Amino acid sequence: MQRKFFVILPIIFSIIVTNVSLSDVPIIVIAPSKKSQSISTVGTSVTILDEKFFKNSNEYFLGDVLSSNTTSTNFFQSGGHGTSSAIQLRGLPKRYSTVYIDGVKMSDPSSVSNDFDFNHILTSQISRVEILKGNQSSVYGSGAIGGTINIFTKNAEKGFHKNFEYNTGSYGTHNAIASLSGANEKNNFYFGIERFQTDGISAMTHNDEKDRYRNNSLIAKYDYIFSNKLKFKSNLRFAETYLQYDKEVDTASATHDEEVDGIESSSNVSLIYEMNNKFTNKITLAKTYIKRIYAATENSGNALQDNYYGDRYSYTYMGDYNFNLDNSLVFGLEREDDQIGYNKDLSGRDNKHNHVNSIYYDFQSRLANDFYITIGSRFDEHSVAGNEESHRVTAAYIFDDKSLKLKGSYGTGFRFPSLYELYFIYAANAQSINSVKAENSRSYDLGVEKFFSNIDLTLEATYFNLKYDDVLEGWKTGTSSGANYTTQNMPGNVRSQGLELVSKWNESDNLNFALNYTYTSTYDGAEQDDPDKNSSYTNAQMVRVPRNIVNLRTNFKIPNYENLDFTLNTKWSDEARDYGNGNRTYNDERTDDYLVNDLMIKYNLGNEYNIFFDVTNLLDEKYETARDYSQIGRSFNFGIRRKY
Repeated sequence: MQRKFFVILPIIFSIIVTNVSLSDVPIIVIAPSKKSQSISTVGTSVTILDEKFFKNSNEYFLGDVLSSNTTSTNFFQSGGHGTSSAIQLRGLPKRYSTVYIDGVKMSDPSSVSNDFDFNHILTSQISRVEILKGNQSSVYGSGAIGGTINIFTKNAEKGFHKNFEYNTGSYGTHNAIASLSGANEKNNFYFGIERFQTDGISAMTHNDEKDRYRNNSLIAKYDYIFSNKLKFKSNLRFAETYLQYDKEVDTASATHDEEVDGIESSSNVSLIYEMNNKFTNKITLAKTYIKRIYAATENSGNALQDNYYGDRYSYTYMGDYNFNLDNSLVFGLEREDDQIGYNKDLSGRDNKHNHVNSIYYDFQSRLANDFYITIGSRFDEHSVAGNEESHRVTAAYIFDDKSLKLKGSYGTGFRFPSLYELYFIYAANAQSINSVKAENSRSYDLGVEKFFSNIDLTLEATYFNLKYDDVLEGWKTGTSSGANYTTQNMPGNVRSQGLELVSKWNESDNLNFALNYTYTSTYDGAEQDDPDKNSSYTNAQMVRVPRNIVNLRTNFKIPNYENLDFTLNTKWSDEARDYGNGNRTYNDERTDDYLVNDLMIKYNLGNEYNIFFDVTNLLDEKYETARDYSQIGRSFNFGIRRKY
């Protein structure tokens, strides 16, 4: 890696010192390459949910929002609010998508495969989400095979502002939110707190007892402008959570008294130095901390706990050089240190760690009038699993009338083994380094976007195809009486291909529609390529990935009553393969298809008050997104917002 670094670095700096004038900057709307650029120039498939969208959404949790309003973002959850949940991008398990909140990587070093659960992200403090689909490893590194989800929390507006919101609903649900924010020529601050609590539903389908959930969250930001060249930025997100959940199946000995206490935090500080109107430098220090304590509830008399601690420190430098309006270069150096702490039954904490050094570049260019390309590479050096590299090229062509765009991308990616996969394996020699290497992927997509201005209709279609090999899976070794379990790179390939269709139609000022459809066909080669297991599986589809998903969002207003707003979210999901609950024999089973409707009613009372009323699961559909786990039935939510 050092040799490659010294080859690339002179090239980068030779380009930087080239004397090229900078023209006017185009409209900036998106950041798929760690820098802002116009969406019209982007060859990657992207979904954006902006601040206006979140102002009109009354969903409590981000996972529910993404599930109902985007393509190729299948969402499943093991019960009600706060239970384990995941977003699967383009048919891949959650470990193949990276998640960032305000630029801080949020995967959990203490999890089995270094992935991230969406169960604790509340929407009230979120202003924007960008979902970048397909291989993003050349920019975002390990794990970004299916894509990257960038989440941005709210910023202050000029002046001084106070906001308050209160919601109450079914299942003893209460949610209170308050924020203070302000900005002037030098300072910018935002401080928001939130408390969400619910009596909940039973996590599993075989009983009716309630599983309670609580979430206390805080968002804090402070920016300071020293001069027109030097800026300071900082942010902090903190969530303290408590959840009761079901672990055991419905047997005579089942006590249903499990609980988990958690802490999830992320923070960073950055210095941004604009050397001139071409060259910007940014240095960032970031930390992610996640703590999970699993135990029986107090009335069970069982004091034993399983404690998990995940720490990540990252140190990054990013340079952004604009040669002119048509050519720019992003490049950077990163160091990431991960640590897992595991304390089984309070018997003593065992810590393991590794680190990754990385360099990357991403070059953007307009080769001809309305023809844009991006070329990027990344080189990573893992302290245990060795070296990996990834590459990406994207292209976008806009026709002369600006209403038609063709786009496409090709990229390679990788996922390093997690600390758990390296050290905490179910084997007699556990706690030693497991000799495994990274998984590797290749993917491409082709898309077209068309805008019909005469009827205000936007259509988009994208075909995607990806596969990865050297799949990391748990594997049993030894005899049945002395069996050990270890992590191995399996010989099979995992494949996913599909079609994403997006349409937005503003029929009038009072009526508009957003219709999304995703078709996903997957092949789980990690299982199917093993002849001893092939006959026991009903098909090769990846677990919890429906072949067909349809989302329809209908928004309408009654003429002459523009302050009254109705939104109906309709989702149909096809059946999906699943294993069933892990506390009984793993069977190859299926979840049924389902149709769910959510109705939201909002009324603007002057410029200060906003009143809303929601009916979730309007038709009281009984359904599962994960086998044996409950989903919320018909429920009601009432709330009021006030802006001072």
